[in-house]
Amino acid sequence: MNVDKRVIRKFEKKTWSEVKSKNSWQVFRIMAEFVEGFDALTQVGPSVTVFGSARTKPNDPYYEIAHQLGTFLAQEGLSVITGGGPGIMEATNKGAKEVGGASAGVGIELPFEASNNAYIDSDKNITFRYFFVRKLMFLKYSQAFVAFPGGLGTLDELFESLTLSQTGKTPKFPIILVGRDYWSGLVDWLEDRALAQGYIGADDLELFRVVDTAEEVMDSITGFFAKFRKEMVPNF
Repeated sequence: MNVDKRVIRKFEKKTWSEVKSKNSWQVFRIMAEFVEGFDALTQVGPSVTVFGSARTKPNDPYYEIAHQLGTFLAQEGLSVITGGGPGIMEATNKGAKEVGGASAGVGIELPFEASNNAYIDSDKNITFRYFFVRKLMFLKYSQAFVAFPGGLGTLDELFESLTLSQTGKTPKFPIILVGRDYWSGLVDWLEDRALAQGYIGADDLELFRVVDTAEEVMDSITGFFAKFRKEMVPNF
């Protein structure tokens, strides 16, 4: 590939100086988002983050399971944290809110999504510009992670959780996948490809559990803490 070096020099001379100036101010916006998130979520207490698709409709069985889970978590004194949107997130927030539980939403600014759902406590309703800040809030303050069927965003959040647990960057925490039919293909791939070819170890497949019901999720969470961790504190 032939590139006109004059174009590169012009780019370096003008554009990079603009980028440097913009980056300096961007740091302050990022810091402000961290401060806002820390201030809001330190008040939430022991929490469970629920990931899942914004496209899940109220007549979908997974919506009802998420709603039940939000209720069960609140009844056990656990706060709920979601991505704040519709679908699975709305269902979980709604379940917690209806029984007086703490219901937090950590939203993201997107051009094709509306504001956060209506079942989030006003003092725990946050919207971020940066995905990496949002993910840190999920991962810092939650003591368990539940992934319902979802798309790329759900997979991103799930694998971030798995990676932190695998590498010991956080204490071990329960990671639960809801929906055997949905997740079985991914689990099979991890076993038949990633494990078989040596990219992960057998212990890595023990980092998560696959279930079908809200009751099984609760059993997984309570069982984990009875066995491995005696207290629920921020992960880092």
